[in-house]
Amino acid sequence: MMLIKTQIVKAGVLLIELNRPEKRNALNNATLNAIADALQDAEQNAEIRTVVLTGNTTCFAAGADLNELAALDVVSIQQDPRPSLWKRIDEFSKPLIMAVNGYAFGAGFELALHADIVLCGDNAQFALPEITLGMLPGAGGTQRLARLIGQQLTMRWAMTGTPISAQTALQHGISSQICPKDLTVQYAIELAEKIAKQAPLAIRVIKQSLKTVHEVSLSQGLKLERQHFVWLAATQDRQEGIHAFLEKRQPQFRGV
Repeated sequence: MMLIKTQIVKAGVLLIELNRPEKRNALNNATLNAIADALQDAEQNAEIRTVVLTGNTTCFAAGADLNELAALDVVSIQQDPRPSLWKRIDEFSKPLIMAVNGYAFGAGFELALHADIVLCGDNAQFALPEITLGMLPGAGGTQRLARLIGQQLTMRWAMTGTPISAQTALQHGISSQICPKDLTVQYAIELAEKIAKQAPLAIRVIKQSLKTVHEVSLSQGLKLERQHFVWLAATQDRQEGIHAFLEKRQPQFRGV
């Protein structure tokens, strides 16, 4: 069985579906590698401008594969490829939208935290349950979540493993929208299609600028934003956008 399924669903939009239903889409190394490979292919394909990643209507990803983790000792865990696989996913430069239904636990929650935009179904539940196994999140769960929602709630959720409802996730900025669970992927694809119609170079530097928010000072961030603004002035897409507006027509962005 293929670990993921991929298909072009709209112009410029790639859909990646996790496909381990018998394991509740547990993220073993092979699955993470398949995701990273699919994103790398999308990176190099100019026809793909936005990616949607999802699980199924009852489970996004219920965590890491515990059978795989149980086989690791102190030595082998230091040689584990998982950190490099997560890094490859994080380095994807095009918009990455996650459509989350059902369980997004442990590594599944951490995968969602790698998204640029998260849409969740009304049945979505997020959690960091590693504490119940005597562990802590190992793929950025403490770091990314604390930067997103603050230290207090992250402490509480990471130390208790308490599930987080779709409504709570929306309230604290973990997701941007709650959808009926049967429409989550459809709404995500519609959003991806809207983004795919925008100027690709501008979209890319918007993502770059926003990803630096928690890594640089305000003055450094403003300087980077200005550099991007000036750089875009040299693109043909910027000229096309201005001309289209003045001529009262839809712009045709080409990514140049």
